Amino acid sequence: MLDLDTIRTRTDEVRAGCVNRRITADVDAVLRLADERSRLIQAIERMRARRNDLSGQIPQASNADRPALVTEAQALKADVAAQEQALADVEGRLRAEQSLIPNLTHPDAPIGEDESANRELRRWGNVPTFDFEPKDHVALGEALDLVDFESATKVTGTNFYFLKNEAVVLDLALQRFALAVLAEKGFTLHTTPDLARMDVLEGTGFNPRGEESQIYRIEGEDLGLIATAEITLGGILKDTILDAGALPLRLAGLSHCFRMESGAYGRASRGLYRVHQFTKVEMFAFTTPEQSDAMHEELLGIEETIYQRLGLPYRVLDICTGDLGGPAYRKYDLEAWMPGRGEGGAWGEITSTSNCTDYQARRLAIRFRRDKGAKPELVHTLNGTAIAVSRTLLALLENGQQADGSVVVPEALRPLTGFDRIGPPGG
Repeated sequence: MLDLDTIRTRTDEVRAGCVNRRITADVDAVLRLADERSRLIQAIERMRARRNDLSGQIPQASNADRPALVTEAQALKADVAAQEQALADVEGRLRAEQSLIPNLTHPDAPIGEDESANRELRRWGNVPTFDFEPKDHVALGEALDLVDFESATKVTGTNFYFLKNEAVVLDLALQRFALAVLAEKGFTLHTTPDLARMDVLEGTGFNPRGEESQIYRIEGEDLGLIATAEITLGGILKDTILDAGALPLRLAGLSHCFRMESGAYGRASRGLYRVHQFTKVEMFAFTTPEQSDAMHEELLGIEETIYQRLGLPYRVLDICTGDLGGPAYRKYDLEAWMPGRGEGGAWGEITSTSNCTDYQARRLAIRFRRDKGAKPELVHTLNGTAIAVSRTLLALLENGQQADGSVVVPEALRPLTGFDRIGPPGG
């Protein structure tokens, strides 16, 4: 959540941010409600001061004066209650309107309406060329008996899947590989709950309510299925004040992720690319404000290290304003080359990393002190994907396919899988 002082003092920048991000938010309503809240608070304070004054006068008042003073005190009590209810209503509306306003935007982030305005920063690796007609991962998965979409549709519905045989081992190997890299980098490893409370979901910037929500809610409970371990890792330090010396904190979380993924599905999104459930290893960091830019580059560097070691060609994108969402101040994506995506292959998002500055920390009340007795300040929070297993499997299958129908396993994973190639069943 963006703070009111910023909205008041940088109003034009905040308005421009809403436009550039294609986010509908009423900045004027926020300012109007904030003024109304201040007026109500001042009125309540005046009435309470008058009640306190009357409380001192009534015991010492004459019999003639006391009834009027008592009547005034009773009327003030009712007025205070009414104004407190009005204040609660205004604060609720203010919070709802304020939560719609996105974070500020890094001055170097490209301005644009959609992904076509994303800025490519660099590429790594060589896009594979094949002397045969390459298959997409769906055809490969079926031919090698690795993925079963049909049975999952019967059991659960569309956009779910069963992994089978070597794909199960590869799934676990990718998790172990990412966790090992993060342990080497000083991250504290976690397996996280797959559920979170509504205030944690909202505090990290995920909307668990309404038609646009991508969150599955648990009926009758104050809980929702998480879309990423960013939610649970971010919530770990809710309502906490840290020492500056403890920062930065680097956390890693292994979890299942659940997303409704409403919208159109085309060829580019079929199979494992856009699913309702997948496994992910997530990075999360808490920093001081002056540390967060460097931490953002560190998270991006770790993502690149992981995919370089897997041998997957990728490009790095600086995401434009129209694609940033609400919490991110700046965001980088890694897109891997996917030979079966679209006609003739295409780039597809495989990781992202975002600097959310103090946007999440404000609502989650995560702060730090620079010195003993100093006023607490909001931390900055950052997140990044180490491995999203489903899309990484997709890219490994499609890039590693051979003319004989087999798939070569990256060297980095072979000690964890026990095999270097996946061939046809019985082959």
